[in-house]
Amino acid sequence: MSETESINPPKSAAGSKGTNGSHAKTAPESDAPKRSFVHSPAFRIFVLALIVLGVGGAIYWSYARHFEETDDAYIEGAVIAISPQVSARVAKVYVSDNQLVHAGDLLVELDPTDYQVALDQMKGAEAAAAGMVEQAKAGIVTAQSTIAQAQAELDSAQTNYTNADQDLKRYKQLDERAKSKQAEDKAVAVQKAAAAAVAQAKAKVVSTQSQVVSAQASVAAAQGELEKARANTHGAEVKLCYCKIIAATDGRITNKNVDPGRYVTPAMPMFDIVPPEVWVVANFKETQLAHMVPGQAVTISIDAYPDRDYHGKVQSIQAGTGSRFSVIPAENATGNYVKVVQRLPVKIVFDGDANADANHLLSPGMSVTPKVRISE
Repeated sequence: MSETESINPPKSAAGSKGTNGSHAKTAPESDAPKRSFVHSPAFRIFVLALIVLGVGGAIYWSYARHFEETDDAYIEGAVIAISPQVSARVAKVYVSDNQLVHAGDLLVELDPTDYQVALDQMKGAEAAAAGMVEQAKAGIVTAQSTIAQAQAELDSAQTNYTNADQDLKRYKQLDERAKSKQAEDKAVAVQKAAAAAVAQAKAKVVSTQSQVVSAQASVAAAQGELEKARANTHGAEVKLCYCKIIAATDGRITNKNVDPGRYVTPAMPMFDIVPPEVWVVANFKETQLAHMVPGQAVTISIDAYPDRDYHGKVQSIQAGTGSRFSVIPAENATGNYVKVVQRLPVKIVFDGDANADANHLLSPGMSVTPKVRISE
């Protein structure tokens, strides 16, 4: 072999080597099978996710179909408006906004001067009426004693008449030779005088009896005036008591609008008392009420306290939709009828005292979301 051949190999050999080498590198790319998306890891993840979502959805549906909830709900409670019952100037105010008060607490004092004067006047009139009653009763006693006297005079007159009549009859039975015209006339005159005395005594008895009746009527009239005076006295006492405004129930003061020195009149609002008893009014769609009945358990979430759950139960379902009892009910006979799913108020009461925790007080108007466990 020459030196040139050893240094430079033949091109054909080099070319064939290079060609074979090139085929060796590209052959795996053309001969390897292509992998589809179905067999890829992404597809497996997608299928697994669908399975998880399907199972989760089925579990959630199985759980959720036993519950009905709505966010159209709020806390409701009594709001007692406090107004004066008499007109007067405010003397003292013992409460402030949001203060907790108890039944029997003194809230406001009104100036009692005018009503104390009126009470004193009524007491004086009552005493005068009582005196008139006693005077009328004394008149009855006097009239009754007059009746007794008149009756005694009647008895005496009747006795005299009886004697005079008997004397006249005996005289008439005497022999005509023993009688005289003068004596007979005298006996007749005595008998007639006795009869007149009897008639006069009887009239006096009747007169005195009428005096007793009149005295009794005077007593009745006087007692009526006394009762009227007592009623006026009681009314004055009541009005005087109205000058002290007392809390009728436990609760918190809200909407305070009264200060010392202000002149107040009946029905003028001074403040409200909100008792601690509250409940939930939830406006459920009519399509949610198919299986809802009183007594079912309710879980209540309150927007103000999202980290707490309250428990209660359905107390009642209103007998009519909210729109039916609105100020202007819907009129569907106008020809513009559009069917709208109606809502019915459902009253839900709390288990136990919902306002037992002073740090988480519930007030009327607060938004809630009740979840009712329905039966199927």
